[in-house]
Parts: sequence; C-alpha cells; structure tokens
Amino acid sequence: MTYHNLLYEREENWAVVTLNRPQRRNALSLDLMEELIDCLDAIGKDSGLRSVILGAAGSVFSSGHDLSEMIGRSVSDYRQVFDVCAELMTKVQSIPQPVIAEVQGVATAAGCQLVATCDLAVAAEEAAFATPGVRIGLFCTTPMVALSRAVGRKRAMEMLLTGELVDARRAAEWGLVNRVVPAGELKAASRRLTRRIAEASSFTVGLGKQAFYAQIDLDQPKAYAYAKEVMTMNSLAADAQEGMSAFLEKRAPCWTGK
Repeated sequence: MTYHNLLYEREENWAVVTLNRPQRRNALSLDLMEELIDCLDAIGKDSGLRSVILGAAGSVFSSGHDLSEMIGRSVSDYRQVFDVCAELMTKVQSIPQPVIAEVQGVATAAGCQLVATCDLAVAAEEAAFATPGVRIGLFCTTPMVALSRAVGRKRAMEMLLTGELVDARRAAEWGLVNRVVPAGELKAASRRLTRRIAEASSFTVGLGKQAFYAQIDLDQPKAYAYAKEVMTMNSLAADAQEGMSAFLEKRAPCWTGK
C-alpha cells in the first residue's frame, strides 16, 4: 500500500502505519484521514495481520485538524471534515486487530482524539496531550467524545476547558495511555505489547474487541445480556475448544483462527 501522507510497513505479523506529514506536525488533513481509513480498512481484511502499530514521523505525533483547511469554508466543507474524522475513529475501533498508538511527541486536539480512540497506547516520556481548541475559539467537541470515554468526566473537562498540556506520566495515571517509557525504548515497548497480543487466537481477539466496544456504553443488565451470548458462541469456536483443551493438557495451543 502506497500513500502520500502515510508510511505502511509489515513487520512479522503486524502492520506499522506512520503518519508522515512531519513538516505539518502530522496534522490530520482530509487527505490524510481518508488515506488512513483506506489503510485500516485493508488491514482489517488481512487475516495474516494480528495488530497495528500507529506511529508518527518527526517530533510531533499529531497537532490535530489541519487549520489551513478550516478557514473560510462552507458548512458542507466543515461537515465533510468532521464526518470523515468520525469515520476514521470508528474504523480504528471496528477492525478486528487491536490498534496500538506509539506516541513519540505531542498529540493535541484531534491528534489527542486519535490516541484516545486507539485500543492501546504506549508513550515516550516526552509525549504530552492537550485539547486546546478552546484557546482558538473552536471547542474540541469531537475529540471530547473519545477523551471523555478514556479519562472520565472531570479530567476530560479540565483538559477541554483549559487547553493545558498533560504530560505522559499524568496521562498514564488518567488512563489515556497504557504505559510510558524512555524515548529510546518506545519502539521496543510497542512491539513487546503486540507480540504478546499475537500469542492469542486472532479469532478470539477480534471477537473480544468487537464485544468490548459493543457493551461499554450499555447499562449493566444489558451489557451482561449481550456479553453472555457472545461468550456462549465463543465457547463453541474451534479455538476456544482448543485453548481449553490445551490448558487442561498442559500444552501449547495450536490456533486455527476459527
């Protein structure tokens, strides 16, 4: 896959996708978002890929929407930008493979939204996060959706109302990222995580990811009603039967992805 705003590589059994507009602080232009949707869609259809690492070139992970596309446009233009943004965030969570954000620098506004949307995130100590739209008269309303689900109401409101940077350590404490490592260890840390994920059945991981997002915003009785049906059907799968048998027989499982 070849793109103008992204780099795509395949490492072992995972994909590495890199935002590649460092001269524009990896701003999420309309073209970049559309390319990323296309790339993730293709990855989602590739059963040989077990996960995705989403990184960025340069010193900034992403500065958010490209403001050069946001001046003096029509209402339909703005709707298109935010429609595509919402489609991108939905695509991240709808493909079966876990998407791991590898955050080497600052992620602001829609860039912070992208990190919050990813299934997992590993950050360098130098990384920082903010939703500073309020400072320029454009409240980070769409980033708010992912952010509030990741860090909770009060912390999200603090970020949204002040626009202040949250450093990587505090972001980990708040649940925006999973772990923080020295910059020199960032790539190794994201790959340790993806290798661990790849040890499990791809069928089970994909099913579990889908179920996680389906139940997360349901009330508890509905969540249990949904989850028990998914787990019932999961129990019938070949990989579940193989995994349980392997555990009882004290041997390594042999996954078929079914």
